[in-house]
Amino acid sequence: MAQIKLMHAKLHHLRVTQAELDYVGSITIDQALIEKVGILPLEEVNIWNVENGNRLTTYVLPGERDSGVVCLNGAAAHLCTPGDRLIVAAYELRDRASVLAQGHTAKVILADEQNRCQTFFEQRLNPQGQPGANLQVTDQSSVTTDAPMLIC
Repeated sequence: MAQIKLMHAKLHHLRVTQAELDYVGSITIDQALIEKVGILPLEEVNIWNVENGNRLTTYVLPGERDSGVVCLNGAAAHLCTPGDRLIVAAYELRDRASVLAQGHTAKVILADEQNRCQTFFEQRLNPQGQPGANLQVTDQSSVTTDAPMLIC
């Protein structure tokens, strides 16, 4: 079976609150944020720094719930400064035939200045859509999930 990598979670415009050079790697993110989009502790993520264009890959550690913490640890601390805006994305491997038959959903948070959820929505790849016209963005009122959801 052919596998494809699709985004399953994105945290958009997080603000760096700390950069800790003397730490063994990773990014620490407020636990409430990672739970809402389904990023697991130790999951690999890509990070893009909106301010300077730096890009990196690391893994996530959960930070104190509702603290707004976003801390780059270890060598990654050289690539970000407190106040920088980041985009953090996590991906998953999916069976291509399954995606074409059933679709795919990614959860997205747009954060405010204090790293709280300002907007939450899902991006859906609808298997019934025409090629190039099958990405649907939902609003919060249309979001359904089996997992507990936090309300922004």
